[in-house]
Amino acid sequence: MKNYILRISLMLMVLLTFTSCEVVEGIFNLGVGVGIFIVIAILAVIIWIISRFKK
Repeated sequence: MKNYILRISLMLMVLLTFTSCEVVEGIFNLGVGVGIFIVIAILAVIIWIISRFKK
C-alpha cells in the first residue's frame, strides 16, 4: 500500500510541475527521433537487399 501511495504522489508531482505544452513537446521530440531511426533502418535493409542481388 505504501508503494502505491508513493507512485501516485510522484505522478501527481510530475503532472503539476510540467505544463501540458512541455509534455506534448517531449512526446513529439521522442516520436521524431524514433521515426528517423526507423527510416534509417528501413533504408539500410533495402540497401542490403539490393547489394545481395547484385552479386
